[in-house]
Amino acid sequence: MPYMPPFTPPARFNDATEALARVRAIYDEGLEHLRDAMQRFVAGASLPGRMRACYPFVRVHTHTVSRHTPPENAGLSYGFVAGPGRYETTLTRPDLFARYYTEQFRLLLENHQVELEIGTSSHPIPIHFSFAENDHIEGTMSVERRALMRDVFDLPDLGAMDDGIANGTHEARAGEPQPLALFTGARVDYSLHRLRHYTGTAPEWFQNFVLFTNYQFYIDEFVRLGHEAMMDENSEYVAFIEPGNVVTPRRGLKPDAAGGYARLLDGTQGTPPPRLPQMPAYHLVRSDDSGISMVNIGVGPANAKTITDHIAVLRPHAWMMLGHCAGLRNAQQLGDYVLAHAYVREDHVLDEELPLWVPIPALSEIQLALEKAVAEVTGFHGPELKTIMRTGTVASTDNRNWELLPDNRPQRRFSQSRAVALDMESATIAANGFRFRVPYGTLLCVSDKPLHGEIKLPGMANHFYRERVEQHLRIGMAAIEILRSEGTSRLHSRKLRSFAEVAFQ
Repeated sequence: MPYMPPFTPPARFNDATEALARVRAIYDEGLEHLRDAMQRFVAGASLPGRMRACYPFVRVHTHTVSRHTPPENAGLSYGFVAGPGRYETTLTRPDLFARYYTEQFRLLLENHQVELEIGTSSHPIPIHFSFAENDHIEGTMSVERRALMRDVFDLPDLGAMDDGIANGTHEARAGEPQPLALFTGARVDYSLHRLRHYTGTAPEWFQNFVLFTNYQFYIDEFVRLGHEAMMDENSEYVAFIEPGNVVTPRRGLKPDAAGGYARLLDGTQGTPPPRLPQMPAYHLVRSDDSGISMVNIGVGPANAKTITDHIAVLRPHAWMMLGHCAGLRNAQQLGDYVLAHAYVREDHVLDEELPLWVPIPALSEIQLALEKAVAEVTGFHGPELKTIMRTGTVASTDNRNWELLPDNRPQRRFSQSRAVALDMESATIAANGFRFRVPYGTLLCVSDKPLHGEIKLPGMANHFYRERVEQHLRIGMAAIEILRSEGTSRLHSRKLRSFAEVAFQ
């Protein structure tokens, strides 16, 4: 028998805040049990047997397909279960997901008029996921001692954290509950740890709007704008975070204005890393989490899939791609914008999870915000806007040197698809947004035209980057401001929901 914290019996709740408090109590008690055991194990103590703590769960039972949906919830595409039955999911990090969990609990209570059951699941918390942000105590152990961890603690079980729910392939066995969320507690924890590794920042800093780019120039400009905002005492942002969790708080920031980020004022500034991580992230933080995170994903669809696989567990309101592309049409000029309304997926990284016969629709809310932002920032409106921006199909390929393939076969396919631009990442980001129910969009900037012999020379490139990067980034940020002002609940389109969808957004 494993040694576990004192048993907390399941309890029923009609209040979302009280339900979250019980989740937090179960989770915190479990982590304290594991951390204490780990400290003793590292110190060389002999433990009495397997030390275990399990994730808390939330469960609902419904007996009818009808819902008691209040008018204010009627337009939402989430917050309710698909029909009669038992639904359940494990939960993690209630400190990080407090606002999110409270909202999902509230909607279930209002839509179904049933109690929430909170208890301790049978799914172990892997010991690695119990470490605090700066805990590295396992590094002091010998190789032999680390090998013994498997005998004493539960380690991550990759077989228990696949993406079958999100992919639409999960089928509950007889007697099992249906899922309430796309991700289990263990799957979320796995991604939180991956985010630290890939981005060099803690998951706590990620905001609800995410920009991706494939060029460092955009990051340099975002850093400049971030520090500029921190000098403005009236800025809507409260802090700017860089890799290594380096914090620059807004000048004159007061605790009452920092909201849940009051810890910004404790003097902890982080440490710049000796070298940048693989996909560094930067965060313009708002007190309500509705700021902007920007990630340099580098080049290639594999990176794009990897980072979106993990950011998806944070349940952002939207993510968008801002990057460079090859213009495929003769009428395009270097510096023109392309607003993607369809994608040709020749990136191949999601073919198993999301078959090619699945269409990736454009989301009107994102499209309209991006188009409006282009008009606001450039000053072009109406017919004039078409002289600098084209809406059309973007093709994404995993072959950076597609132009060199014989017989022009890629060129023929791109022409048949009516593609107007080509890159390596946009279709992956959009497809994973569709897969994980995260609203997505793409605005690219034409940086070369290989089919027409227009390849940037060094001088052309320098001029192009200076002129376009700042404008392009400001367009992306303006689009986020538009989406935020219009309300985020309408972003989570029914286009992204399947027949028998999970209740959690």
